[in-house]
Amino acid sequence: MNKAVFLDRDGTLIQDRGYICDFSQVGFFPCAVDAVRTMNRAGYLVIVVSNQSAVARGICSERQIIELHRQLQSHFKDRGAEITAFYHCPYLADGKVAGYRLDSPLRKPAPGMLLQAAIDFDLDLACSVMVGDKLDDIEAGRRAGCLTMLVRSGQGRFSETALAKTGPGPDHTVDDLLAAARIIATLSRPAAERD
Repeated sequence: MNKAVFLDRDGTLIQDRGYICDFSQVGFFPCAVDAVRTMNRAGYLVIVVSNQSAVARGICSERQIIELHRQLQSHFKDRGAEITAFYHCPYLADGKVAGYRLDSPLRKPAPGMLLQAAIDFDLDLACSVMVGDKLDDIEAGRRAGCLTMLVRSGQGRFSETALAKTGPGPDHTVDDLLAAARIIATLSRPAAERD
C-alpha cells in the first residue's frame, strides 16, 4: 500500500485569494515547491483535496478548475515537485447552479475525497497525513483516519484559536507547509533515526 500527504489548496499549497478561476490569479507560497519535494523524497504521494464551491456559486466553471489544477501540477512538476493528483468538490447544498446544488459526501469536512483517493491509489490512510489551514481540513483528515496537521498560513491562525476553544485539535500545528513537510519526512524514517 502507498502513503499520501493530502493537501488543502487555498491557504495551504497556494495563497488564499478568494475564488481563483485562472492560473494568473495564483499566488505561490515561497516554500511550497520545496515542501512538496521534501514529501516526495520521503516516499509520500502528494494529493490535493479542495472544496471548490465557486463552481456551484456560478463564479467559474468546473472546466476552469480542472485546467487550473492541470497548470498547477505542471508548475510544480517543472520545478521537480510531483503532485500526484488533484481532487475537488464543486458542490454546495445552497449553490446557485442547479447541477451542482447538492450536499456532497466529497465536501470537506466529509472525508469523501480522501476515501476516493485511497481507492484510486491503494493508500493506507493510517499512514497518511492531511495538511490544511481550516477546521474542515482537520476534521476530514480525522474522519479518514489520517494524522492531521494545521498550518498557520491562510486561515490557520484563526483555526488554531477556534480549535483551542472547541477541540479536538490537530496532531501537529506548524507555521507553514515546509515545516509540515519536515515533520512528515521524519515520520518515514525508522524510530532510531528520529531520536
